[in-house]
Amino acid sequence: MTTTTYAGDAGGTGPLLARLARTGGRLRQADRDHPWVLDTAVAALVFLMFCLPDLLHHRGVGAGTGARDGDGAGDGDGPRRIPFAFTQLPPAAVLALQAGLVLPLLWRRRRPLTVFLAIAAVFVLQWSLGAALRADVALFVALYSLALHGQLRRLPWACAVMAGGMVLVAVRVSPAVSVWDALFFLLGTATAALAVGLVVRTRRARLAGLRERAARLETERDQRIRLATATERARVAREMHDIVGHNLSVIITLADAGAYATDLAPERGKEALHLIGDTGRTALGELRRVLGVLREASDGARQPPELSPQPGLGDIESLCDGVRGAGLEIVYRTVGEVDALDRGRQLTVYRIVQEALTNTLKHSGAGTRVTLCVVVEDDRLVIRIRDNGPAGHPGPGNEEGHGLVGMRERAALYGGTVTAGPASDGGWTVEAVLDLGPGAGAR
Repeated sequence: MTTTTYAGDAGGTGPLLARLARTGGRLRQADRDHPWVLDTAVAALVFLMFCLPDLLHHRGVGAGTGARDGDGAGDGDGPRRIPFAFTQLPPAAVLALQAGLVLPLLWRRRRPLTVFLAIAAVFVLQWSLGAALRADVALFVALYSLALHGQLRRLPWACAVMAGGMVLVAVRVSPAVSVWDALFFLLGTATAALAVGLVVRTRRARLAGLRERAARLETERDQRIRLATATERARVAREMHDIVGHNLSVIITLADAGAYATDLAPERGKEALHLIGDTGRTALGELRRVLGVLREASDGARQPPELSPQPGLGDIESLCDGVRGAGLEIVYRTVGEVDALDRGRQLTVYRIVQEALTNTLKHSGAGTRVTLCVVVEDDRLVIRIRDNGPAGHPGPGNEEGHGLVGMRERAALYGGTVTAGPASDGGWTVEAVLDLGPGAGAR
């Protein structure tokens, strides 16, 4: 006994289904571009299959009156078994009824209810005259189209009209077929047309919903990508502003001080040049680190960038030393367990302090005294930077520049706030408060 496996056939259905899907897509697109083509094709098909045989038949569909004799005798074609006869209409009347049944199908998708009622009216007229035509199948096509394209709230009325028409036919054929048998066949056929239309309608609605959901998900994905890109750009902009802005401010201050001290104290000018070089190298190293992380993946074959940890609280003292070289007097102290802070909060503290010292150096100049304090209090972290420079100098409180915006954005990542403005007894104050609660980082 030979066992046949169908794995090969199952494996080959994938390309076939793909081709069928592409073909169906092309047909739907062609139907959307030329909607009259399909409707005309349906009407033409009904005419060729169901109307043309009636026109070509020399006696018509229900021709013959032999059953009216009551003796069951034949007329040359064999014994007459149907004990009733249909009315034989002239060819012009047959053609007119066929046109009334078939031509409305051209509008079956645009006016489904009107088409159904028009065909139903012709159908009732035809059977009232006692004539039977193969073109009556158009009524079932119209019912299918109404279930597929029409308003569902009007479908019960159409079903009632359809049932009335089927009862009329069953009564007409009752001499030959039981009324209940005729009704079973006719109503079953009508129910099948109705069910097919509703199934196709449901499937199309489901596919439309899936397409809409896919389009919405694609839009949401693009929005998430754009949002992530904008967030990353803002983060990089903050990093570049903090690195470049701070180090350039220190370099400019040192350069001005070195130029001033060249004639009076050459050794001080030489020291300023050394500090400028150290500050420039520090800035260049940080820029290389940031740009190295942003390098495209296509550069993977090259030497990977040298990475180093982000600055934290341990680097604030070095930051203060560099700013002291530019002429600021800084008093730095910490209160509480600051070393227990996570790396993200430490980087935020470092950048806020860096930006505040840069603004003090830029707007107050050398000789300004700065008090810097980082305090851990229960579930919050407080950063206070206060200087004794001119209280009215243009700074972050008067200009909503990138520096203050960057500090506020960094603090907001941990549920914090930043306030900046002139102190009551002179000078300038910057205070940042960060949340140390367990859910602060998620915000």
